[in-house]
Amino acid sequence: MRQRVVITGMGCVSGLGKGVEANWTALRDGAGAIRPIAREGMEGIASWIAADDSATSRLSSTDLRPLGKLDPLSLHALEAASEAVAQSGLSGHRVLHDRTAILMGCGSGGNATIDTAYQRLYGQGQAKVHPQTIPASMIAAPAAQIAMMLKVHGPTFTLSSACASSAHALGEAMHMIRSGRVDVAIAGGAEACLSQGSWTAWRSLGVLAPDACRPFSVDRKGMVLGEGAAVLVLESEAHAAARGATVIAELAGYGASSDAAHMTAPAVTGIAAAIRAAHEDARLDIDEPALISAHGTGTQLNDPAEAAAMRAVYDTALDRHRVIATKSAHGHMIGAAGAVEFLLGVRSLVEGIAPPILNHLGTPPDCALPLVLSRQAIDHEVLVSNSFAFGGLNAVLIGRKP
Repeated sequence: MRQRVVITGMGCVSGLGKGVEANWTALRDGAGAIRPIAREGMEGIASWIAADDSATSRLSSTDLRPLGKLDPLSLHALEAASEAVAQSGLSGHRVLHDRTAILMGCGSGGNATIDTAYQRLYGQGQAKVHPQTIPASMIAAPAAQIAMMLKVHGPTFTLSSACASSAHALGEAMHMIRSGRVDVAIAGGAEACLSQGSWTAWRSLGVLAPDACRPFSVDRKGMVLGEGAAVLVLESEAHAAARGATVIAELAGYGASSDAAHMTAPAVTGIAAAIRAAHEDARLDIDEPALISAHGTGTQLNDPAEAAAMRAVYDTALDRHRVIATKSAHGHMIGAAGAVEFLLGVRSLVEGIAPPILNHLGTPPDCALPLVLSRQAIDHEVLVSNSFAFGGLNAVLIGRKP
């Protein structure tokens, strides 16, 4: 029998607030974090973390000093990891030393640090940049910084698959525990792409909405960028039981696929393949009622492709499920999106409440789904969380109530 993998700690920071409780309360109550961006060189809307709500106010100087120069990418990750490990009760536990892995998903590195370096180099004509530019901006920095903060000596690395990065990280962490390589995994994702250079590149791509994120809605005009992090503590059920840990939920399944078709246009067949693979891994029938946390970016291409894939997989059983789309509240957090959405979906299961999709103006025929448009009480036992990325890189996670 394979080992069951359970969740014993969760941490989150986003434009919705600091901590899981603040994020969940805002989401449940329909309070969105999308608003005008207030940063130099950026004009439009985003879901951003205010300067006075940054991790530096919650992680002590004693915690941060040994870690050197920190990009916001690492600060977000450290804050989420600190909350998750504290909730799990593993702070200082010997399992962190040799039987714990860290897997973080990030879509890009430390954009703010890179921007500052290039402004000095090209804009100001300076011959040198800060000597810690590379360690602070590298995509592996969040995982390494978490390991140093917690004194974790087990396998530690970063997965980067664009918007599916942290979903892949959680799924692969689950398999590491199932295989017996580790007893505990600290896994999730972080993103801090709201810098002038990154913002300009996203705008040039033509996918950013001018007003709001409207998943599966008429008059949807694109995605809205967000920033933050989500981290979960995963354990084998046996390890959690042996130390008397409180189990939040189970990470029961994971499916992944590649469209192998186009860099930015999703393929229905690839998305459907990942959903089916997750159900098979979780040994979950497609007609068992589930809360589905959709990728739901609000773009013209993604939403109908995801809807078509769900119809292809669930067929006549689709109406047994309920579909939420939390990017309408916290924006698209790129590499952190999968972990944030899975975490909030787990909280929805535990609370028995499905949060509303915001900004919805009506459902077009190609996005017909059992959407949650106002807060609903639910009694679902299962969560299906979808993450689909540029490059046709797909990951789907399945959670269960304990």
